[in-house]
Amino acid sequence: MLDIALPKGRLGERVYAMLKAAGYPCPALESPDRRLIFENPEAGVRYFWVKPSDVTIYVERGAADLGIAGKDILLENSPELYELLDLKTGICRMAVAGPADFRDNREKTLRVATKFPKIAGDFYAGKSRAVELIKLNGSIELAPILGLSDVIVDIVETGRTLAENGLTVLETVCPVSARLVANPTSYRFKTEEIRRLAGRLGEEVDHAV
Repeated sequence: MLDIALPKGRLGERVYAMLKAAGYPCPALESPDRRLIFENPEAGVRYFWVKPSDVTIYVERGAADLGIAGKDILLENSPELYELLDLKTGICRMAVAGPADFRDNREKTLRVATKFPKIAGDFYAGKSRAVELIKLNGSIELAPILGLSDVIVDIVETGRTLAENGLTVLETVCPVSARLVANPTSYRFKTEEIRRLAGRLGEEVDHAV
């Protein structure tokens, strides 16, 4: 049995549809009840729903063999996992955003508000840019509007929220999409099963693209 952590929400539902098409269905998961764990012994899988940001914790600590996590979470937290497959869904990007007329004065320390201090810090370190990182947990767009920061580093999908708040994308930090990840110990002891699932899922990804 492979234990698979799925992120709650639309992303998890899309990925489950891909897994189902790849030969790993679980009819119980498709019922409207509020259970969190579902299994299909015939297909050899057990799924459970978790908060997206918790997927890597379950997988890294061995409570799940496999999981679906955004590249942003992997880059920010650097969990000890194997990244097996880019699922090419949940596509967006990590970007620097600010007022359209923003001009970076390199003689001053750049104030950057973000939910992702490691990603932002690594990005600006690569540019040899001195920054002050301001960790926020929500409403990131408010920071430059209220003068808390000069720019923000955040996930951007359509850019609509930025535009509605008078901000625009200034630079792209990195692309982001959902990834299939595996616990290293699980991969060692369930190599054949995990490779088979990853291979079948990869075929579904290729068909969908």
